[in-house]
Amino acid sequence: MHKVQVEILGLSASPSAGGAYALLLKEVFGVRRLPIIIGQYEAQSIALEMEGIKPPRPLTHDLLKSIIDNLGATVTEIIINELKENTFYAKIKIEIATLSNEIDSRPSDAIALAVRTGAPLFVAEDVMKVASFVPSSEDSDEDFSDTSGTASEKDLKGPKKNLAETKLAQLQDQLREAIEKEDYERAANLRDEITKLSGSIN
Repeated sequence: MHKVQVEILGLSASPSAGGAYALLLKEVFGVRRLPIIIGQYEAQSIALEMEGIKPPRPLTHDLLKSIIDNLGATVTEIIINELKENTFYAKIKIEIATLSNEIDSRPSDAIALAVRTGAPLFVAEDVMKVASFVPSSEDSDEDFSDTSGTASEKDLKGPKKNLAETKLAQLQDQLREAIEKEDYERAANLRDEITKLSGSIN
């Protein structure tokens, strides 16, 4: 499985989005962005650790890290490896002594564990191809609201693909605007449309 390393670029929330949060991942050695809609608890767990805030009692992800540490195991990497029916899936790779194992996980839980253990984050290339978008410029990696890029006219092959690519670019622009406005319900729907359209182009 070909995979690309990513890092957390931003985390944002909206009270009007029913408790949904958007986690934006950025390709480390590239320009693509991957938005993932996650729950309130997982978002809070990730944000607290990233900001260095220690709660008075351990959260579930803190407990999980303590168990792993006490067993003498190491989290070696986190991989968002699959996108099925518009749902992301992840695996946590753990090593203990000479043994290595992969554990199925939700991406939000896996990432919450990764920020605590320092484990690198990866996304399968197949997932990046259908669910990521490319910003029009890299003016600021901290800018959560990067605009989506469009393909050059000369790179498109045939009128049907041209129309599909144009539509895809429009959807990516709308996705960027939805994230910027913190309308995560619409962002999730747009991501689904982008996934379907990307599949028809490839």
